[in-house]
Amino acid sequence: MIIEPNPSLPPGPRPQLVDPALESLLSRSMLQVQVVAELHRCGSWFADAPRYECGLFHLVGSGRCKVESDEFGEAVTLETGDLVIFPHGAPHRLSGTAEDGLQQTSLICGEFRFTGSTQHPLSLALPARMVIHAANASAPFRQLAATMADVVHADCAGRHVLLNKLADALFTLAICDYARGTGERQGLFASLADPRIARVLQSVHDHPGRAWTMQSMAALACMSRSAFAERFTQLMKQPPIQYVTQWRVSVAEQLLRDRQQSVAGIAQQLGYSSEAAFRRLFKRVSGKCPGRVRGDGMRAVALN
Repeated sequence: MIIEPNPSLPPGPRPQLVDPALESLLSRSMLQVQVVAELHRCGSWFADAPRYECGLFHLVGSGRCKVESDEFGEAVTLETGDLVIFPHGAPHRLSGTAEDGLQQTSLICGEFRFTGSTQHPLSLALPARMVIHAANASAPFRQLAATMADVVHADCAGRHVLLNKLADALFTLAICDYARGTGERQGLFASLADPRIARVLQSVHDHPGRAWTMQSMAALACMSRSAFAERFTQLMKQPPIQYVTQWRVSVAEQLLRDRQQSVAGIAQQLGYSSEAAFRRLFKRVSGKCPGRVRGDGMRAVALN
């Protein structure tokens, strides 16, 4: 991607908005985001959400409310433009009180999931709850949240499709804001704070088919093999070669669903010398054979 200097901005270096390792991962995130409800409440009210198999989010389009859950501490107050995310579908309650008078609260609620059989690195790294307050968020986040609220009240063609696409972009911005501002890092986000490990992650994400070995990754990190293996495993909670394998399977699932290449072509692109070896590894890691994943993708396209 070529980015020319913007003449409307002052000269000089600008701060990096997204870590390259995170950006490379988000570009292949295989994320599905869908708005499933638009709620409009006034006075005293509550809405209970049980545990879900997918992630959930609520954006406050207007007004204010409280969010509570047994899985974390005290209740949090959400204002207009604030977003709360439950990456692992934790049960929770949204509520408003008569103290807010006759002010109407509008909520945009949705679901999200990472497609594929293997656990996505982002899913593993996200906490039980994320809260992005508009007052502390980036300008693009605030603008996008406001646009979603405007679309809810607009009578336009393709409104639901537009909301889904905006929600996808908003979730991406929320991840970037979280990665920049969180003090409690785990998994992927902890690794992003280590420039040596982050350099390896970016290269693995961008070039999954390279002949990765412990030695080549350690050399890229400018570390000894033993020190690199220990540090990577400590941060990512899995050995480097296992991470490479799982990432390759995740990429393969995406390629199989797109149906642009043969299984043999995908195997070669991801660094496997034979289609048979790739098929065996894919089934061992994902629990499915490549043909079944491709068939699932074709059926999903037919239904849509």
